[in-house]
Amino acid sequence: MNKYKFPENFLWGSASAAYQIEGAYNIDGKGMSNWDKFVRIPGKTFKGTTGDIAVDHYHRYKEDIALMAEMGLKTYRFSIAWTRIYPQGKGEVNQKGLEFYESIIDECLKYGIEPMVTIYHWDLPQALVEEYNGFESRKIIDDFLNYAETLFRAFGNKVKYWITLNEQNIFTSLGWLTAQHPPGKFDDGKMFYQVNHNAFLAHAKTVLSYRKMGFTGKIGASFAYTPSYPLDCNPINIMSKVNYDDLKNFWWLDMYAYGEYPRAAMKYLEKKGIAPVFYEDDAEILKAAAKEISFMGVNYYQSCVCEYNPLDGVTPYGTMNTTGIKGSGQITGIPGVYKNPQNKFLKTTDWDWTIDPVGLKYLCREITSRYRLPIIISENGLGAFDKQEDDKSIHDIYRIEYIKEHLKSLAEAIDEGCEVLAYCTWSFTDLLSWLNGYQKRYGFVYVDRNEETGSLNRYKKDSFYWYKKIIETNGEFLEK
Repeated sequence: MNKYKFPENFLWGSASAAYQIEGAYNIDGKGMSNWDKFVRIPGKTFKGTTGDIAVDHYHRYKEDIALMAEMGLKTYRFSIAWTRIYPQGKGEVNQKGLEFYESIIDECLKYGIEPMVTIYHWDLPQALVEEYNGFESRKIIDDFLNYAETLFRAFGNKVKYWITLNEQNIFTSLGWLTAQHPPGKFDDGKMFYQVNHNAFLAHAKTVLSYRKMGFTGKIGASFAYTPSYPLDCNPINIMSKVNYDDLKNFWWLDMYAYGEYPRAAMKYLEKKGIAPVFYEDDAEILKAAAKEISFMGVNYYQSCVCEYNPLDGVTPYGTMNTTGIKGSGQITGIPGVYKNPQNKFLKTTDWDWTIDPVGLKYLCREITSRYRLPIIISENGLGAFDKQEDDKSIHDIYRIEYIKEHLKSLAEAIDEGCEVLAYCTWSFTDLLSWLNGYQKRYGFVYVDRNEETGSLNRYKKDSFYWYKKIIETNGEFLEK
């Protein structure tokens, strides 16, 4: 008997984001995004890398999707650049932008690949930043809704899977707490929580509108889930885990699934004077949308350890490893609440990310128990230094082992009662890794480029052929 069973119609997939792969940042009517501007600030990205060209998916999407078809992908998750649809964030629609994404969708459908569309993957129109500071204003809610409804009208009959927001917890925390992503602000928390509240409302109104427009596909958000373990059985460390979960996980997950914030976390924020401000109908809208989502989307890369953090302890503002120099990342936390030391039982990547396949089963069990929702693993993968040999081959056995162990864990979660609809690796081709440049590679397909230059030619890695066999056998090849 096959130990690792996956559902009959399981969606084996891979994922990407517009800014990280497309390039063509200023052609065919596309407007400037916050990332187009942010990467031009000296010192913000590794060696000053930008997504101006990225891996040129804009001009090579047919080649890339043909490779997906060769691999046998069942679904391709990609994001739509808001600035290609509305160059100024609103106003007149850019038809060339709609045509580009319709071509991608049609190309996927031609090969029997289910398109899974992310409406927002961090690239906010710069015009809206300059007009009202983007997500800092409630004006974003209606502009986001208008953008989403435009996509539904254009593609709603072809696309059956929609993700409203990608990693809301990440783009808000790195944007407004630690200044590592746009808009690059250090905040005491007040604006951070209000920004999130505005984003939740944009998500909620989008979900409700999708249903009101009569569409019956699946819709939800994707959350960057870092499951936590207490350092030990010392009650003070156990409570640090409970507090971490409320502030770093359930603050988002509870809102998506229940339309409510965790009570203890809300009390904590109210005492600090940084809780989000509700308008009259907010609670009703958020709860209504929670009843309409179809799944919990999860991007999983690592777990963490929680330990009590004294009042004079570490802050959220530690250095992030963006160089691939192991051990250069710093421990962070919230004074008086928790800190996240390294897990001595687990290995890490060169970027100091904990490698923990069991964490994937842990989070699936947690979501299933707490929310009773189906799950889409919308991202999971290994960023690593890949070497191309003289014969152009790339032997990434470490990536195969990483994905294999995570898939085994996922299969165990399914066997234990979790309903998992899809598994998308990050990523299909190599791409721009935001702050980390092009040296941090995630793909099944090697793209010939570095921080300065490259032919942009595509080469299949060993992992490409391995994942192809996983898909062909619906996971049975994991036994090999």
